Amino acid sequence: MFTRRQTLALLVAAGAVPALAACGPNASRGGSGEDGAGGAVRIYWWGGDLRLGLTQDALALFEKAHADIPVEQEYSEWTGYWDKLATQTSGGDSPDLLQMDEAYIDSYGTRGALLDLETISDVLDLSAMDAKVLDTGRLADGTLVGAPLGIGIFSVGVNKDLLEKSGVELPADTEWTWEQFGEAAAKISDWGKDQGVVGLDAFGQGGAEIAAWARQAGEAVFPREDETLVSEGTIQRFLEFSKSLIDSGATPGADAQIEDTGAGVEQGRFGTGKSVFHFQFHTQLQTFASASGATMDLLRLPAITSGDPQMVNKASMYWSIAAKSAVAEDAGTLMSFLLTDPEAAKVLKIERGVTAFPEVQKAIEGELDDIEKTCLTFAQDMQAEVAPAPLVTPAEGVGFGDEFTRISQNFYFGNTDAAAAAKEILSTLEGMQPAQ
Repeated sequence: MFTRRQTLALLVAAGAVPALAACGPNASRGGSGEDGAGGAVRIYWWGGDLRLGLTQDALALFEKAHADIPVEQEYSEWTGYWDKLATQTSGGDSPDLLQMDEAYIDSYGTRGALLDLETISDVLDLSAMDAKVLDTGRLADGTLVGAPLGIGIFSVGVNKDLLEKSGVELPADTEWTWEQFGEAAAKISDWGKDQGVVGLDAFGQGGAEIAAWARQAGEAVFPREDETLVSEGTIQRFLEFSKSLIDSGATPGADAQIEDTGAGVEQGRFGTGKSVFHFQFHTQLQTFASASGATMDLLRLPAITSGDPQMVNKASMYWSIAAKSAVAEDAGTLMSFLLTDPEAAKVLKIERGVTAFPEVQKAIEGELDDIEKTCLTFAQDMQAEVAPAPLVTPAEGVGFGDEFTRISQNFYFGNTDAAAAAKEILSTLEGMQPAQ
């Protein structure tokens, strides 16, 4: 199993990811890495069984509407996806249309592995997408290498059934602080100890969590020119708060959290109805609700300063086209269909994120079940208050999530103190900032 850093190293070891001059919209058909004409569009995505079925249904619609464009399907779970894609890309055999993630898009894009989507605007019109969301698919030089499938908003998932049974009252999520959140989670854990129920399943080991904490402190993990790098003091306070959740019983111990994460989405505490709170990107709530059978809701993040949660849109994932693709226009036609066709949208709904095309949102509203409507409404409500979207993870920072998890776990297990762990995390971050 490769870490993110090892995946990137494989790309670098290939010399440079092959970038073709003859890979634009006028290239002949033939599949990525092939010279012949008439090839199928190879589409590759990650996901579980739900996404697999929905995507296959949407592709069946496409093949009916575009009988002249054959499609070959490839899919994988998350970890295997990146291992395979790195190997394919370094070997010049990348799929034509592929799912791309925020943590990798700069790595692949700056190495010439992804097509400038604006070169095929004749078949791929993205002008109706919310510009704030579309711009998250651009590299630092403005090149558009990813079309966001939708937005995901880092938020608090809530098992309403368990919360009601616990009798614990929550402050309004427009006002609550981390301290108030921790107190509520500890009370729930105390109530649920005989049932194996905890307030919060896990916190303190994820990159999205420290990024949100830094943003609320007026800093950033990967700052833009007008932003400030997260400070050692901010990181230390985050670690100390996370440890206080363990000490108070609000969350299980670090070892139990690691075990829970390894169990997977549907088998973990939140997915099995054994946790009231869970931090996630908001559309993931559908999977948890389906697995647990519970009534669920979404809340804003708690804040360092009451009333300032600094919620942001994150591209849930992207569709990208391989720079080498000999069927770039056909891949663009397929991408356009998956993003904007009303019938495809009714199949795919919001499983990959809330679409940033307003007209597509309208087309699917009547097709959504209660939990899907909860996710859509939450995203729509947040748009009036979201902060500017953070910088996508630069190529140099691909391994930060793994390193942060390792260092923070070392602290939670008592092998180092918060100050030393914060110092190491900051040093790691400083070495991962993009060159100016």
